Formats: sequence, C-alpha cells, structure tokens
Amino acid sequence: MTAVLDYAEVNIIYEPVLGMEVHVELGTATKMFCGCPTAFGAEPNTQVCPVCLGLPGSLPVVNQAAVESAIRIGLALNCDITPWGRFARKNYFYPDQPKNYQISQYDEPIATNGYLEVPLLDGSAFRVEIERAHMEEDTGKSLHVGGATGRIHGASHSLLDYNRAGVPLIEIVTKPITGAGEQAPEVARAYVTALRDLLLGLGVSDVRMEQGSLRCDANVSLMPVGAAEFGTRTETKNVNSLRSVEVAVRYEMRRQAAVLRAGGEVIQETRHFQEADGTTSPGRRKETAEDYRYFPEPDLAPVAPDATWIEELRATIPELPWLRRARIQAEWGVSDEEMRDLLNADALEPILATVAAGAPADRARSWWVSYLTQQAKERGVPLADLPITPAQVAEVIALEDAKTITNKIARQVVGFVFAGEGDPGAVVEQRSLAVVSDDSALEAEVAKALAANPDVAEKIRGGKVAAAGKIVGDVMKATRGQADAARVRELVLAACS
Repeated sequence: MTAVLDYAEVNIIYEPVLGMEVHVELGTATKMFCGCPTAFGAEPNTQVCPVCLGLPGSLPVVNQAAVESAIRIGLALNCDITPWGRFARKNYFYPDQPKNYQISQYDEPIATNGYLEVPLLDGSAFRVEIERAHMEEDTGKSLHVGGATGRIHGASHSLLDYNRAGVPLIEIVTKPITGAGEQAPEVARAYVTALRDLLLGLGVSDVRMEQGSLRCDANVSLMPVGAAEFGTRTETKNVNSLRSVEVAVRYEMRRQAAVLRAGGEVIQETRHFQEADGTTSPGRRKETAEDYRYFPEPDLAPVAPDATWIEELRATIPELPWLRRARIQAEWGVSDEEMRDLLNADALEPILATVAAGAPADRARSWWVSYLTQQAKERGVPLADLPITPAQVAEVIALEDAKTITNKIARQVVGFVFAGEGDPGAVVEQRSLAVVSDDSALEAEVAKALAANPDVAEKIRGGKVAAAGKIVGDVMKATRGQADAARVRELVLAACS
C-alpha cells in the first residue's frame, strides 16, 4: 500500500504548486481538418475519411468555426489573441493517433497570457493565470479488452475507434498556480468548474466530462515552505469529474509528501486516477517538448485573424456565468441553498429558457425542480434529455394559469408530450382535456351527485359544510377531473343553501 502523509502535516512542511491542463472538444459539426461529423456515440470507425485517418496524399483544411470558437475562448479568458500563428506537427507514436503525429500549435498558440477569476466556496476569488490556449486535433480511442480494469495492463487485446480522431480540441494551460496552500485541491476543482461553466456559457462545447468532451490533467509538485525552486511534478491524466479533480490533487499532495519525507525522489511521470479508491498509480515517464520534435505543419497556412473579426467576436462574449447566477438569484429572491439545488439538478438553464418563453419564474422553478426532476430520475436521464422543451413547459403553465387545465390534468398533458403526441395545446384539444367551465353542465352533475347521496346533502344543509367534499369528489370523478374543484364546491354549497 502506498504511503501517504496526513494532509494537515503536508501543509505545514510543503507548499503545493499546481498546473492545470484542460482539453475541450469543441461542439463543431465537423472535424478540425476534414468534413467528417463529430457526433458522439456513432458506430466505431463510421465517421472517418482519408484526412483524419492520415492516409498518404490527403490534405487538411482548417475548420473556420473551430478557429472562431478558439478566439472566443481566448477572449473570455482575458487572453491576447495571436495575430499570426502556425500549426505544428507534434510527433509521437500511439496506436490511436493514425498519422503518428498530432496537428497542434507549439510556439504560436491562438491565445496567450490570460487569467480567470475563480470563485471559491467562502465567497472569495482566486486568480488563475492562463499561459496559453491552443488548437489541436483529438486522438482516436483505444478499448482494452480482457483485463479487469479496462486499462492496457492485463488486457488480452485492444480495439481502436478512430471516430474521435480529428475532432477539434482546445487545450487550455495555466501558469504555475502558487499560493493556494491547503486550499489547493479546492482551487483545482473550482478552476475546472468555473472553466466548464464559462465554456458552456459560450456555447462552444457541451463539456460533458463523462463523455470525454472535457478532460483535465492535473500537474502537482511540492516544495518546502519558504523555498523558491519548484519540486518535481507529476501529471495525473484524464480526470473525468469535478470531484475527482479535487480528490486527485489532494491524494497526490499526500503521496508526494510521504515520498519526500522518507528521503525519496518524486519521479516526473504521468499517473492514472483510480475512481474506486481515490488514489493515483504510475503511468509513463513524462516527455519534454524536445521529445515531440515539433516542426511547422507544411500543409496548413498560418492562422491570421484580423482585428475587426476579433472585435466582432469579443462582442459575443456573454456575462460570466457566476456573475449571471448572482444577478438571477437576486432577481428571484432565492437563497444560496435554493440556488445550489437548482445548479446541482442542472435545472437553472431549463428554468431560464422557460421564463424566456413567457412563464413566471416561480412557476417555472416549481415545474422543473419538482415534477420534471422526479420524471428525469425515474427515467434515468439528465433533466435536459427529457422529451419536452422549455417552450412546451411554458405552454403547460400558461394553460394551467388560464384555468384551461388543472394541475392534475397538466401532469397528464406532460405525459402525452413525453409520448410524442405534440405540443400541450394540441394535446388538450385532441384529447378533450380542457376544464369543464360551463356552470350549467356542472350544476347538472352537482344535482346528480346530491340526488345519489341524500344523507350527505342533508348534512350540508344542516351546516356541516365539510361533507361537501364527498359531492365535490363525485363530480370531479364524473367529469374525469376536468372540473374546477373550487367552483364545484361553490355550486354544491349554493344548491344546499
């Protein structure tokens, strides 16, 4: 079992230095250098062509939409946009890299020297300096078969899927993060969280860590408190959840501290995060830039965005997500706890879209965080994947507020929308679900119910108005729940007066 030091002791002796590398798959329709689609989950090796397979004679062409997304990301991170930059070949052999090199950027990235003010749980902010954001293409995907862990060690054979090869990537690299002290794991998580929120707000990626569209590599090193020279770093690769980023950094700090305290040396290497127990395990020795033998990509012209285009893109940068949330929370008058619940349920954006479609904010919140969240859990899908749009939810609310349908009928309508029967208004019309509002029709049903229950009618006439519930229930049953219960009660009491 790997030795680790108590976390409190780690922070007495050592100062952590972090470096975060985040790879973001862009949400473009086609790949970085060819016209192949990028949809997630397609049958293996069905979204490939000579270019992304690296076949001889094929030539890449830059995806303009990917360049636009890269510039917008750089601007949102307060970076300088490079007025003239080249692509480079990053040479290395790996089975899921079909060309044996990756088209990337080296000494001329699209964006440099930025920062992100990261909100922490205590309400403070921590500035993370950004070294660079550069464009590149993703690799394919290896599936290791026959082992117990899904990794290459112990596997009997491997399968390769090149659908992902060539998907546009932006790699965002921080400068060394110092001064975080014992908050370092929280800062790491908060940074990736803030970056994820920012990218989602920009609309450049779906940032689904479970699908690999956002992948984080966490570099960690330790140096004695008061020292000036950084220690030897390790790089924990492809950490795939926000919680795991924090756990991985904390564990690596404890592990390295134990190595150093025992007189050993930390090895510069990649490490794999183990979700099961929150530990890391050795990978391969870490290469340096020289090992990749970078040289300019001869088949691509330089990227040279003009100043006018950059300013046009700057105008599209939205309000920072955490500032937007604070503004919305103040407008709605909800508590910090209520806002956290909305965020944890991924309900904020559907609610906002429902409000934009005309629904009152409190009614939209009520629908999404109660009934629709319950439906998502029962179906085992994310809230956003329910087969109903915010506009349709707003229509249900409008029908309910207009007393065209009751709340009970509204839920039935939602069920029919889920089943693909159309928009709520059409469902109500086709299935004759509108509330019975004709007093004469209701009075007839009340008379029938009273005649069938003379003893109950007598109690009501004797002043026991609570007995009216029985008659109201019978009328609601007779009208299949399509009557206004409050109005029915009024008619019952009037008939017995």
